[in-house]
Amino acid sequence: MAIGKIAVRVHGQGLYEFTRQVAAWSALQELDEGLCTLFIQHTSASLLIQENADPSARRDLEAWLNRLVPERDGLYTHTLEGPDDMPAHIKSALTATSLSIPVQSGRLMLGTWQGIYLWEHRHKHGEREVILHF
Repeated sequence: MAIGKIAVRVHGQGLYEFTRQVAAWSALQELDEGLCTLFIQHTSASLLIQENADPSARRDLEAWLNRLVPERDGLYTHTLEGPDDMPAHIKSALTATSLSIPVQSGRLMLGTWQGIYLWEHRHKHGEREVILHF
């Protein structure tokens, strides 16, 4: 069993791939098979496995979710942290805060076009932390 942490730098809303960091951390554990679990310690961002070949798929996902959960619609009462905060909480609730990825022969069993992403739902810049468990 191993537990680690990865910081993912964000520059506003969007999908940030960090597959390589997870694969590198997993390889350092020297465990042949198991399950790599990722958990994000935030309530306004989420985790996603998505296509990593064509960026238009990620742009379309972002645009779709922004239409589904608009900012400044006048219905939110949780507004102290800005107009993007409550929509970010809703987006996080609709997506995932944890992922589980099988590991075999020391490698993440992701598909050819799959990547691991942190989905930042706020306009903020900074770092988000993801906990890893193997």
